[in-house]
Amino acid sequence: MKIKNFLNYEWDAIAGVLAAVVALILHLLHIVDETVVLPILLALVGLLFINFMRHARNNEITAERVERVEQAAARLTTGLQLPDVVLIGPRHLRTVSERFLHGMQGETIWYNVCLSMYTPPALFAELLQPAIDNPHVTSIQFVLDESQREAWQEAVKPQVERCPGAAKVREPRWCSLERNVSFILADSRHSGRCEALLSFWGEPFMAQATDLKVPRYMFHVQPHSDLLAHLIEVQRR
Repeated sequence: MKIKNFLNYEWDAIAGVLAAVVALILHLLHIVDETVVLPILLALVGLLFINFMRHARNNEITAERVERVEQAAARLTTGLQLPDVVLIGPRHLRTVSERFLHGMQGETIWYNVCLSMYTPPALFAELLQPAIDNPHVTSIQFVLDESQREAWQEAVKPQVERCPGAAKVREPRWCSLERNVSFILADSRHSGRCEALLSFWGEPFMAQATDLKVPRYMFHVQPHSDLLAHLIEVQRR
C-alpha cells in the first residue's frame, strides 16, 4: 500500500518545483543570473499548466462515468418495481398469515371466508384468535354466504365468545355470495396502508381434508396495488 501511494505522487510537478527552488537559491547566492532562472520558471509554469489540464480531463472522464452509472441505476430502479400481488405457497402460509393478523389495525373485513377453517380449536387459535386478541384491531366484520350460517352458530361463534376480545367481532352480514373469491381486508401497522390476503375456493388454492377446507395458496395484495380498490368495492356491494 505504501509503494502504491508513493507511485501516485505527482513526481513531474515535484521535480519542477524543486528545480525552481534550486534555481532561485542559486540566483540569490549570485551563482547563476536571471538568464538561467527565467527559462526554468517558464518551464515550471508550463509543466504545471499541462498537469492541470491532465487532471481536468481526468475529472471530466470521471464525471461522465458517474453520470452513466447514475443513469444505469435509474433504469434498474425503474425495472425493479415492487409487485402488486405476491403468491404465498404452503411453506410460507403460516408465517405470512401470522404476520398479517398481528400487524392488523382498525376495522377489518373478512369476506366470504370458509368457516370450516376456523372450526377445529387448533385452527381457530391459529387463524382467527390472533386477530381477536390483537389490541390494535377495533372490529372484525364477516361478510358470509347464507350457507355458512349453521357453521357460524354451532362451531365458530361459541369459540369467539370465549375470547376476551369477543366484543369486537360483529354479527356477520349474511348475503347470497356466488363468487368463489375470499379475502381479508385490513390496514397494516407496518405499511400504514390497506392490505389484503386473497384466496379462492377450490383447488389449487384450497385443499379438502376430510370435512375441512384448508388453505394451500394465498395472494398477499400489496398496499400500492390497484386491486385493493376493487376488493373494497366488492365487499361494499
